[in-house]
Amino acid sequence: MKSNTLLIAIFTLFVSVTAAAAENFDIGKDGILLSVSSRAEASRVPDVANISAGVVTEDEDSEKALRKNAEEMERLMAAIKKAGIADKDVQTSGISLSPRYQYHQNRKPEITGYQASNTVNIKVRDIGRLGKVLDAMAAEGANQIHGPSFEIGEPEPVYDEARRKALKQAQARAETYADALGMKVRRILSISENGSDGPPRPMMRMEMATAKADTATPVAPGETTLAVNLDLMFELGK
Repeated sequence: MKSNTLLIAIFTLFVSVTAAAAENFDIGKDGILLSVSSRAEASRVPDVANISAGVVTEDEDSEKALRKNAEEMERLMAAIKKAGIADKDVQTSGISLSPRYQYHQNRKPEITGYQASNTVNIKVRDIGRLGKVLDAMAAEGANQIHGPSFEIGEPEPVYDEARRKALKQAQARAETYADALGMKVRRILSISENGSDGPPRPMMRMEMATAKADTATPVAPGETTLAVNLDLMFELGK
């Protein structure tokens, strides 16, 4: 009796058997539909790092603040190029000039100077050199460095591994439900991939002034995990 009750519960909870759904598929009269969702992951050591670096300068005069920033930024860009970063992997992400204020009671804020900033995004394709790249930028005037975030340069093979895992997992679940109901899995009627994703990338912020020439900044890339979500429709029958 308990066994029959369990089968009925499984049937009611997991198997979608409606006339509207059946009309979308050509299934046998004794066939039923089973919808299964599956998620699987695959991991690799990342081989690409993304960082942003910039220069912030200040002066009482706005034009001088910008000029100082441009001079410092030229040094930084030269250091980035010397470190072996290709032009295509460097992109300006922000340039700003803003006033600095001194606040007084019962009086309007007074402008005391200006702050200029210029920031670039950089893609480092050799993670083994990332520490030296960071140190080179700091040595040549970068006073704001953000990152790194890591990624897999060629993610598709990793996603394919996750897809195979997700498909195998879904098929195993379908077999479990079919066996519990005294039925068999006849075929897969549809497969839908509902987005592929990875976990949030950890971000670190570093404000660097100087770096020792004999010791590169240590960097630990760890692993990057990519995930695939699948929705499958199976036909079950006797």
